Amino acid sequence: MTLYFKNIRIISPLQEIDNHCNMLINDGVIDYIGTAEPVLTNDVEQIDATNLIACPGMIDMHVHLREPGQEYKETIATGTQAAANGGYTAVVCMPNTLPAVDSVAVLEYITSRTNGNLVDVYTCATITKGRDGKELAPLLSLLEAGAVMFSDDGSCLESAEMMRRAFDYTSEHDALLTQHCEEHTMTRNFAMNEGTVSAELGLKGYPTVAEDVIIARDILLAEYCGNRRYHAAHISTKGAVRIIREAKSRGMRVSCEVTPHHFVLTDEAVRGYNTNAKMNPPLRSMENLEAIIEGLHDGTIDCIATDHAPHAIHEKECEFSNAANGITGLETALGLGLTYLVHTGKLTIGQLIEKMSINPRKVLHLPQVNVKVGERANLTVFDPSEVWNVDLSHSCSKSQNSPFHGVQLTGKPKYSINNGQVFRSRL
Repeated sequence: MTLYFKNIRIISPLQEIDNHCNMLINDGVIDYIGTAEPVLTNDVEQIDATNLIACPGMIDMHVHLREPGQEYKETIATGTQAAANGGYTAVVCMPNTLPAVDSVAVLEYITSRTNGNLVDVYTCATITKGRDGKELAPLLSLLEAGAVMFSDDGSCLESAEMMRRAFDYTSEHDALLTQHCEEHTMTRNFAMNEGTVSAELGLKGYPTVAEDVIIARDILLAEYCGNRRYHAAHISTKGAVRIIREAKSRGMRVSCEVTPHHFVLTDEAVRGYNTNAKMNPPLRSMENLEAIIEGLHDGTIDCIATDHAPHAIHEKECEFSNAANGITGLETALGLGLTYLVHTGKLTIGQLIEKMSINPRKVLHLPQVNVKVGERANLTVFDPSEVWNVDLSHSCSKSQNSPFHGVQLTGKPKYSINNGQVFRSRL
């Protein structure tokens, strides 16, 4: 693999780089960056990159690859190909597989299936065995086997005592605990956000406070246990932003993420009983969406993660209340971020890159990607101004449960480069 990007814009916020230059990648390594023309051999693929931006490879810290156990929805192979198609070079797979990632054997199975992949796959393991909230998983063994964080994602760890034990038990290793924040006693059998739209549609609602109360509880527990590392997954409410902002102001080691669908869509998208607008947490009101965007702008929200949740057709094409929660997101996230955040002036391109590449690695304590000569090329290359329509027939995912089919976006992934491999986007 030898690629020559002529006149490309390189943005690497951590390195304080934002320059137009030429870049040569040879055998997976950045061989040249500069304004001069390097000597090129005949086998070099030359790319006019006048309209392109290269940045440190994006990482999605919240992805459901479904393997093992639900390969009819997605596999590690199809999920990582979808990630590459969307511009990602790394993902963190969540533990609500069948069986759950609550043992070294399951974690090592996932690792063995990712060897030689363009997309680096990291693993989030469970906090409790079987995700049942009753007994801690072998957390230290899972850490040693490579787990980068712990969560019972797919459901909330409801027991405050179990959460406290997990904080205490992993404190010596400064492990990261993350939580799907939902007080289940308030949300059982919910269909959508509790509000005017749910009342009009006659659907059971999920109140925003059910998210807020768990975030507040967990932050108090993290503080009580010695200011432990804590990450709130896919936040969706005004209250969540406020609570996390306040905790950060007190020096708490708290971080959080938001999904593109929660800064793009509101519960109005559910009208017509569109099951591709059904997810957990649900789409909220405009007031909450505006608070999310403010949290992205002021830095309260650290990361953008997709919560990529593929489902088979029969799990979505059914009565709304029976439909599975979640949507695919890996292939539309960059386009949505550019369209709804950068091109509307809510974030700069550099800030978007921080939330999709730099900050997730900071939160996870993973090595940062450096864009410089001699470094392994780990890059996302995109066109920030290309206009395109989302067409799910071009998706690499095994499932196509997205509310964004046919939506026009401005900004498109073009190349994912990592581990000596190149993926050219098919979108």
